[in-house]
Amino acid sequence: MYLLGKIEKYLSATGMTPTRFGRDALNDPRFVLDLRRGREPRRRTLSRVLTYLEQHGALLRREKRDAPFILSHHNVSI
Repeated sequence: MYLLGKIEKYLSATGMTPTRFGRDALNDPRFVLDLRRGREPRRRTLSRVLTYLEQHGALLRREKRDAPFILSHHNVSI
């Protein structure tokens, strides 16, 4: 499922739990678990989730871009 794939990718990138995502995005902590078991969201729900992912994904990308580069022995060649 297209939506579940996007959510799983977001969860993986952020470390957020499925219940936290559902609560934050829709006030429904079981949303992701239900999707995994075959729930088909309504059009309005789909729109709300995609909007949430768009807004928070942009924040995530901005945070990564603005993060300071930290030198370590792993990425310095001598």
